[in-house]
Amino acid sequence: MVEMTVESVRINLATQQRVVILKALRQERYLFIWIAHAEAYAIAIELQGASSPRPLTHDLLKNVITELGAKIMSVVISDLIDDIFYARIILDADGRHVEIDARPSDAIALAIRAKAPIYVEESVLERAGVTPETSEEQSLPKTPPKKEPEPDNLEAYRDFINSLDVLDEFGKD
Repeated sequence: MVEMTVESVRINLATQQRVVILKALRQERYLFIWIAHAEAYAIAIELQGASSPRPLTHDLLKNVITELGAKIMSVVISDLIDDIFYARIILDADGRHVEIDARPSDAIALAIRAKAPIYVEESVLERAGVTPETSEEQSLPKTPPKKEPEPDNLEAYRDFINSLDVLDEFGKD
């Protein structure tokens, strides 16, 4: 498993789609997960250190888990099946290991509130992760293309990500 951090939450103004960008802590690897508006808002508001006058859903869930005597140990983006990401919330409930199935966006929103680590299974990163090439790698001869050609570099990803707006304002539509 690879430990990740939330690099940013962005929005495509043309389509109104939101994406959470996870970045590996110890290397230049990224994972882009498209998420719904409510979860993007929940993640962005917490990342910005803002608060709501009343608990949001993820605050409520964290409070319930804590009040029941459990602790959120981590979340894991565990699988990718038919272009759908799967996650697990890992809890310690009085010494008992508990794993709860969750959408990645909900798991991430909960993890940042609990200050719990976010992990991604290596197999998920192998299939959906993005690794920028260094200038040295770009100058090396390319290996023969696989069945489906892969991009020579990540300029297309960079252009796409740069076309998105960071959710600096919570109510931004």
